[in-house]
Amino acid sequence: MHATLPLLQATKFPNLNRHQLTTLQINLGYRCNQSCVHCHVNAGPNRKEMMDTETLKLIPQVLVARNITTLDLTGGAPELHKGFRLLVDEASALGVKVIDRCNLTILFEPSQDDLARFLARQQVEIVASLPCYSIEDVDKQRGEGVFDKSILALQKLNALGYGSKGSGLILNLVYNPQGPSLPPDQTKLQVIYKKELYQNFGVIFNELFTITNMPIQRFGSTLISKGQFNDYIQLLKENFTVANFANVMCRNLISVDWKGFLYDCDFNQQLGLELDLDTPSIQRLKRKPHLRDLLNKNPSGRAIRVADHCYGCTAGQGSSCGGALHE
Repeated sequence: MHATLPLLQATKFPNLNRHQLTTLQINLGYRCNQSCVHCHVNAGPNRKEMMDTETLKLIPQVLVARNITTLDLTGGAPELHKGFRLLVDEASALGVKVIDRCNLTILFEPSQDDLARFLARQQVEIVASLPCYSIEDVDKQRGEGVFDKSILALQKLNALGYGSKGSGLILNLVYNPQGPSLPPDQTKLQVIYKKELYQNFGVIFNELFTITNMPIQRFGSTLISKGQFNDYIQLLKENFTVANFANVMCRNLISVDWKGFLYDCDFNQQLGLELDLDTPSIQRLKRKPHLRDLLNKNPSGRAIRVADHCYGCTAGQGSSCGGALHE
């Protein structure tokens, strides 16, 4: 059982409007081979929610209709979706950059023996979660044995050329704080990560992304149970940085859930705050905006829905799916 989260509201958070849509972030489902403490989607091995074939087929159509340049695939473990590889093939054929948000240990699942080679062949950019360079911190946050498997996965990817200069195979790592604190300076931490991982394991990578933990779902429930929720929200508000406001990811990204419904970001998706896409059919039928609506509707200029968790993206050095917003 998870603690009930307070209703997140942000009457003082500045108004936001959407710019040109460049990235479509698709949550293919909540099934995952791990159950991480910081997971804001509450994914795990027992989750059954997965995108159906009809919705999956809409994705390449939307990529073309909206001239989208980046397809960002997430979950759960997106690779566990039976349509993952076909979708990657289709997007790559369209010249769209594909990002796979990979938990690394997925490479050792029984059905994924050739996954690393497939990703390399299609030149998929990998964004891999590795919350620390030490076994104690990683296993505490992600489960016993995860660190060792993660290192083996990184070495496997390195052997294929991932992380090597000039290879065209991009391997970025993601750091999340262990608890209710802001991430440290991204540039300085990257230097430490590169030194520790190379000296101890021979592992190389391109960039480190530091991402602020969001006070929603599993992490939010943990804060509630420890009596830290309000203090964490206050920490995020006190560290609001105006410089981050212009670069928040929701200005150019739309998040799509496993049912095909649209949200301004992955965090709004988990809170059920659907995208503001004002079309006649949505008004008439009083339904949620769906992926199919993007075939004929340009979302640019629409208002973005905000709440207290938005301070997580704008606190300190900022936070996005691509790491810090400024350094």
